[in-house]
Amino acid sequence: MASSSFFISFAIVACFVPSILAIEHIVGDDKGWTTNFDYQTWVQGKEFRVGDKLVFNYPAGAQSVVRVSDAPSFQQCLKPDNVDALTSGSDVITLATPGKKWYICGVAEHCEAANQKLAITVLP
Repeated sequence: MASSSFFISFAIVACFVPSILAIEHIVGDDKGWTTNFDYQTWVQGKEFRVGDKLVFNYPAGAQSVVRVSDAPSFQQCLKPDNVDALTSGSDVITLATPGKKWYICGVAEHCEAANQKLAITVLP
């Protein structure tokens, strides 16, 4: 009986540990999601894990966040046709799977001309 109680307690703790350890990354820190910011440098030294959150802060209507599915689309700032842009000004994305993730701004030429794009690697 004691061993089953221990197992249940352990299972409950194991379910909550990832959410307790999850980190909320404010993209761009105090600059937020904006044009002419070096997001490649911002990523350096940061570790992104499954369960973490990316928070994109910007004036609503001035920017957007679009997830692209591959490196060539990211490099060329190609917005996918079948994906809706996030536009709230305080967009939160939970990192649900490991691997490379790419985000661009879908407004005008912000990605192409002002380098408003973010690439990260999510660890398990």
